[in-house]
Amino acid sequence: MRAILVDTPGDESRMRIGEAPVPSLVPGSLRVRVTATAVNRADLLQRQGLYPPPPGAPEILGLECSGSVTEVAPDVRGWSPGDSVMALLPGGGYAEEVVVDAGSVLAVPEGLDLLRAAAVPEVYLTVFLNVFQLGALPPGGAVLVHGGGSGIGTACIQLARAAGATVVVTAGSEEKCRRCLELGAHAAVDYRSGDFAAVAREATEGRGVDVVLDSIGAAYLEANLAALATGGRLLLIGLMGGAKGEISLGALLARRLQLIGSTLRARSLAEKAALVAAFQERFGAELASGVVAPVVDRVLPLSRAGDAHRAMQASEHFGKIVLRVAED
Repeated sequence: MRAILVDTPGDESRMRIGEAPVPSLVPGSLRVRVTATAVNRADLLQRQGLYPPPPGAPEILGLECSGSVTEVAPDVRGWSPGDSVMALLPGGGYAEEVVVDAGSVLAVPEGLDLLRAAAVPEVYLTVFLNVFQLGALPPGGAVLVHGGGSGIGTACIQLARAAGATVVVTAGSEEKCRRCLELGAHAAVDYRSGDFAAVAREATEGRGVDVVLDSIGAAYLEANLAALATGGRLLLIGLMGGAKGEISLGALLARRLQLIGSTLRARSLAEKAALVAAFQERFGAELASGVVAPVVDRVLPLSRAGDAHRAMQASEHFGKIVLRVAED
């Protein structure tokens, strides 16, 4: 099968189209002919040799895909060949075929085409896990998400708004801030020049937000804590701004704050299946109706994966970058 191969870690030039072995069907799984995949920052890190796949996961890049079921393991019920699906993957999405645990698969709703469906699993499930499950965003609560124009940011705006929450975002330009507001954010601040902790407090009448979803890390640590309401939770899902920071533990004690580190990729199949089921129960109707819908910045052919990585590295995009795998 065709796939993007990375012979040695490095920049985008290390990626090439090549032939990879077709994965074997295993108990509990589906085989999916891939229509599209989407680019995530984890792909860039893996390409550079900084984020190896978990044991047993494919070496091929790609944490999500959409496509059609072509084969169903004998012990799997509820799926049939020809079903249109989108799937959360531990790897392998930059290829023509994947084998994925049935618990990590979602049906593609009518009205959502397969190209856009590829942009759903990783970011929406990440936001649901961290903001709603680990972060326990309360009814009528407030969330601050960094990178409001990213795939994670646009997904967070939509899910939090659908839940009736106040949404505050940071973004890297006034234009991206404007687009976040149009998408449904209540307040947006250019992180290059604004004080996002002050904006978060202002947007919540001085109380602070209940949840901060942060992919930056050390550079934002102190300000993130300042943005939280008493009893708030900081969910750390990335380290783009550094891995080591210093804080006053007294603030955590006095205001009963929680700092939670979280990843999705290495979780067990059972945990992922439970997450998918809970997401479908909570937001399946919104996804089916289009109230929640992926924001796709551009669609490129798989052969231009290098261009897609360069665009993401430069933060040129708003929403998700999709790679079309199927040649037709």
